Amino acid sequence: MVKATRATQLELDTAVQALRDGDVVAFPTETVYGLGANAQHAPALQKIFTLKGRPTTHPLIVHLDNRRFLHRWAREVPPAAQRLAERFWPGPLTLVLPKADRVLDLVTGGQDSVAVRVPAHPMAQQLLTAFGGGVAAPSANRYGHVSPTRAEHVREEFGEAVRVVLDGGECRLGLESTIVACLGGSVRLLRPGLITLSQLRSAVGEVQAGPAADAPRTPGSARAHYAPLTPLRLVAGGLIERQAAELAASGQRIGVLAQRPPLGSYRHVTWINAGTRPDAYGHDLYTHLRTLDHAGASCLLVQEVPADERWDAVRDRLARAAAAAHATDGEMP
Repeated sequence: MVKATRATQLELDTAVQALRDGDVVAFPTETVYGLGANAQHAPALQKIFTLKGRPTTHPLIVHLDNRRFLHRWAREVPPAAQRLAERFWPGPLTLVLPKADRVLDLVTGGQDSVAVRVPAHPMAQQLLTAFGGGVAAPSANRYGHVSPTRAEHVREEFGEAVRVVLDGGECRLGLESTIVACLGGSVRLLRPGLITLSQLRSAVGEVQAGPAADAPRTPGSARAHYAPLTPLRLVAGGLIERQAAELAASGQRIGVLAQRPPLGSYRHVTWINAGTRPDAYGHDLYTHLRTLDHAGASCLLVQEVPADERWDAVRDRLARAAAAAHATDGEMP
C-alpha cells in the first residue's frame, strides 16, 4: 500500500505563504501532483499557464477542502451533483457546474462552467484547510506531457522554477480524476477515471458518456495529451513482441510496455511487464512511461489494454499519448 505523508508545520506554513504571496505550489493529491495557485488571484493563475506552456483557454480545476464550500464557486448545484459529491468526495471526482459570478475567466477558460473537486490526500487537505480558500491546479508537468506521481517528477519538469514542492510520497491512484459535467439538467462523463461509469450510474441513475457538441472544455480533453517525450505506438498484444524484435534487429533501441514478460531476450529492447491488474497498471503507468523515456529508445511500443470499463481511464490516456506521436509526425491538425 502507498503511504501518504503529512506535511510538517514549517512545510505547510511555507506553502501557504507562497500561495498568499501569489506564487505557485506543487502538492500531492491521491491522483497526481498538482501545480496550484490562489484561484482568486489572476497574476498567480497566469504563472501556472506560463510555467506549463498551457493555453489559457484550457480550464483549471479548483480544489477545496470540503464540499460545504461548493456554493462559493458554483451558482447552482443540481441534485445529481450533490449526490455525487456525497458519494465520492473527498476523492478522485471532478464536477463541472455552472460557475458563480466571482470565478475568474483564467480558471474556467472563459466558459460559463467551473470544474471543482475535493481531494482525499491528507497533505492536500492540510494545505487547503490552512490556506482557507480555493486552489486552482492542473497537473504539475509541462502541458501535454506525462503527469507526475512523485515529487521528483515535478522537480525533473520544473527544477528551480517551482520553489515550493510539498513531498507527499507516491500518489495512491496515479491517474487523473474522473470528470463529470452536471449542466443543463443532464449528467455527462467527460473524462474517464478510476470512478467508473457504472459507479456513477449507481449513484445518480442516467449518465451520458463521451463528449457532446455543447460539452464544456475540460482538463485533459485535448486529443494529444499525457505523452512521453519518446513517440508512442499502440500495438495488439499478439504482435508486440514480433514488432519489437524486428525493430531491434534493425539496430533501433525500443521500449516496450506490455502485460506479460517477453518470450525471448532482445539486446536493444527495454521491456516492462506492467501486469494485468487495471488498478496496479494505472497506478504505475506514468512512472513506467518516464522510465522508458529515459531508456534512450527511438520509439515505445505499448500493448493495447482490454476493452473493459475498469481499463477505460488507462485506455483514454494511452490513446491520447499515441495521438501526440502522430501530431509530431504531422498527422494531426
